[in-house]
Amino acid sequence: MDSRRFLRTSATALAAAGLILSGCTGGSDAAAPGAAPAPRASVAGLEAFYAQKPVWRDCGVPKFECTTLRAPLDYARPDAGEIKLAVSRVRATGPGKRLGSLLVNPGGPGGSAVGYLQGYAGIGYPAPVRARYDIVAVDPRGVARSEPVECLTGPQMDAYTQVDQTPDDARETAALTTSFKAFAAGCGKRSGKILPHVSTVETARDMDIVRAAVGDRKLTYVGASYGTFLGATYAELFPERAGRLVLDGAMDPSLPAVELNRDQTAGFETAFRSFAADCVEKPDCPLGTTSVAAATDNLKAFFRTVDAQPVPTGESRRLGESLATTGVIAAMYDEGAWPQLREALTRAIGGEGSALLALADSYYEREPDGSYANLMFANAAVNCLDLPASFTGPAGAEAAVPSFEKASPVFGAGLAWAALNCTYWPTPATGRPHRITAAGAPPIVVVGTTRDPATPYKWARSLADQLASGTLLTYEGDGHTAYGRGSDCIDTAINTYLLEGTVPEEGKRCS
Repeated sequence: MDSRRFLRTSATALAAAGLILSGCTGGSDAAAPGAAPAPRASVAGLEAFYAQKPVWRDCGVPKFECTTLRAPLDYARPDAGEIKLAVSRVRATGPGKRLGSLLVNPGGPGGSAVGYLQGYAGIGYPAPVRARYDIVAVDPRGVARSEPVECLTGPQMDAYTQVDQTPDDARETAALTTSFKAFAAGCGKRSGKILPHVSTVETARDMDIVRAAVGDRKLTYVGASYGTFLGATYAELFPERAGRLVLDGAMDPSLPAVELNRDQTAGFETAFRSFAADCVEKPDCPLGTTSVAAATDNLKAFFRTVDAQPVPTGESRRLGESLATTGVIAAMYDEGAWPQLREALTRAIGGEGSALLALADSYYEREPDGSYANLMFANAAVNCLDLPASFTGPAGAEAAVPSFEKASPVFGAGLAWAALNCTYWPTPATGRPHRITAAGAPPIVVVGTTRDPATPYKWARSLADQLASGTLLTYEGDGHTAYGRGSDCIDTAINTYLLEGTVPEEGKRCS
């Protein structure tokens, strides 16, 4: 498994990004919930940034336009340098009166919003919404086209993703901590200038510059996964400029890193049990056909087998426990990937690991030529700034393993150790866990999926409760996030809110 907190976005965009926190945060048990919230943002001294008039140009993608906007590298020192933000849009198609711009973010942190817009949202969002809104995306600072954080070369990343994340002895523990240190050092060496300035608060402030640049008085926004934390942070900083905000697959900003990781570990266990229950009903299930408990034991046995003896994949990389676990987790985000996972496990258990490796590669956004998108680098950079590390050293991770294994017998140990990565981060955290109320903001719709693997449903309940104007919309089902994933009930409720401003009735549930 990778060492970052992830949260991928919706199933439709598994390849397009979206992670949050999957086995990955890094942190310390310091920082308790309830720390002081971020102050409301001021635009004093930022007039030149807010006065920008975008010059739109052809993107090379039919119907989409692109531009570049400037933002201060450091909002505390607006004269100390700038950062360039990549922005894209597709114009409202009509019919009907244009309602303004709808900003979208797929999650991550580290997911390319521009890629998500051009590959999915701008063509796949419900037609009534695309008819009335320009759909707009900005790659967050440090991500993809917006001065990306870089950490490791392709070969270095290949080595990093194969390090054993369930160490059995002191030697393996030392190898794991060395890999985390090397990753952090690489980020510091290659991206030291931007690394202290990729927090969620700074990205939320960038979003307000984008809002002004496209000429909207208020921000209309759909954020998935980590994008919900970004949207809630915007509402906290700019409640008077918040418009219709949809937060789908919500994070809970009040929790410290170690609790977020443990909750997400339980979420992946819930998703795996749903997969296993479906699998054992099929005659070709590679984990057996007797019970969920037996399937769980068989998967754990498979992980032990490839930990001791990785299987070939047809290339120089072999499939060991870390990559195998990542491949399984990648398929937990969307029940539509379950047939692919069954086939991949069948082949891997039979001694051929290429299909499961392909799932892991999709999770890491590894290209066929061995290069990687910057998703994982940005993911770590943002997470390690936003929250203090889960642990102060290996002893803390080792001590946490039993509680993580209680949350997930399948994934617990690996995700406990994965939470060690921010311990060695070169830039100190600037954020703290705290409740977000966004007092003064208009009604905000929070969407939760009952068996979401990456953002457990209880996080959506918590965020909706924290927000002074939050309303919870529930999808009873599997997969990560709900909007645009096949539920007419969910889509109708969100479309009505975006188009008419009508909030779903309290307690509304869809399936």
